[in-house]
Amino acid sequence: MKAIFKKTDTRLFPYNRKAAYRYAKRWADDRNPKYYDFENIGGDCTNFASQVLYAGGCSMNYKRWTGWYYLNVNNRAPAWTSVEYFFEFLIKNNARGPIAKISNIHEVEIGDIVQLNFGYDDKFDHSPVIVKIDEPRTPSNIFIATHTYNRFNYSLSNYDYVNIRYIHILGYKMY
Repeated sequence: MKAIFKKTDTRLFPYNRKAAYRYAKRWADDRNPKYYDFENIGGDCTNFASQVLYAGGCSMNYKRWTGWYYLNVNNRAPAWTSVEYFFEFLIKNNARGPIAKISNIHEVEIGDIVQLNFGYDDKFDHSPVIVKIDEPRTPSNIFIATHTYNRFNYSLSNYDYVNIRYIHILGYKMY
C-alpha cells in the first residue's frame, strides 16, 4: 500500500545516513553524469554535498531563488552549489527539503556537513560531508568526502582552515 501525504503534512522524515554514505563512497572519486561538474567554475564541493543529501532521501525544494534543487546546470537553486546559500537554506529551512541545525563536533553523524573557512575573507569556502567518525572526537578523527579535490576518508586535520562549522541534518520535510 502506497503512503499518501497531504500538502499540510509537516512531519520530519529521517535522513538515510547509510544511503548518503554509500553515495559519497561511490562518487567521491568520480562524477555522477546526472550532475554538471562545477570544478572549473568555482568548485564542486557543495554540488557534491547536495547530491549526498538528496541520495539520503532529502526532498528538493523548488522555490526559484530560495529553495534547494537541481534540474540541470541552468535550472538549479543557488543553495545547491554555493557554500553560503547552502548553509543559509539548511539552517533556515522549515519547509520542503532538508532541515538542519548548527552543531558541534560532539553532535555530528555520518552524512552531516562540515564547512571550512580558509581565511581569505569571512566567508566559508568548502562543504565536505562526514563519512567516518572515530573517538575521541577531534578534527583528526573526523573523516570527510568531497569534490573539487576528490577525497574520501580524508581527515579534517589535513586542512589548513581558520574557522569551521558543523551542520547536523535533522531530517527532511516532504511539504
